[in-house]
Amino acid sequence: MSFDWLRTVFFLIPAISIYTIVLGTVLLVSTVFDPSGDFGHRCARAWSWLILRTSGVRVTVSGLERLDPSRSYVFAANHQSIYDIPIVFASLPFQLRIIAKESLGRIPFMGWHLLRAGHVLVDRSNPGAGVVKKMARLVAAGHSLIVFPEGTRSVNGVMGRFKRGSFVIALQAALPVVPITITGSRHVMTKGELTVRPGNVSLTVHEPVDTSALSRDGVRDLADRVRATVAAG
Repeated sequence: MSFDWLRTVFFLIPAISIYTIVLGTVLLVSTVFDPSGDFGHRCARAWSWLILRTSGVRVTVSGLERLDPSRSYVFAANHQSIYDIPIVFASLPFQLRIIAKESLGRIPFMGWHLLRAGHVLVDRSNPGAGVVKKMARLVAAGHSLIVFPEGTRSVNGVMGRFKRGSFVIALQAALPVVPITITGSRHVMTKGELTVRPGNVSLTVHEPVDTSALSRDGVRDLADRVRATVAAG
């Protein structure tokens, strides 16, 4: 047993559980008075910051100057670790709503937060038109979306192909897609392992990709273009 494993089991897991229960409870209560989930997002950012700080994960962010704070975007990031979620939430100063697999909604507190705060949980076997409509409503309310187009975390750091579905809403709403490169999170917590290791992570915000002139037939090309940008970063 390594020191990092002992630290994870006897310190980090209890601490993160407390953050999740306390902030999750505050968030759930807040949705009664704020159904938009905007206050809940502030709770999610605080939860993310606490997790990163407690875990010893230091994130360096670059490229935020490329973004207009008054706009909505679809952020598309590579996915190497479960820590990518708090990394993104803590680093991007936007009202974010995540698009994630439906099974996450069954996790106590975190899943309840996703359901109550307006995040989009997708049944991959039957996504349905309702998902696109819900994403459109979020965008109309001034929210931005964060997607991990690979669909699952990478085990060896090799980026998978970006699935087309994540980019449909961007084309339909003529929203810019912002490629995001996350580097180093795989070494913090590797898929299939329990151990969390302190480390340095970088998050790079690339130039937004304009989708206003693209047609539905261009979804595959858009996905491949965004993936190439993320990989190059």
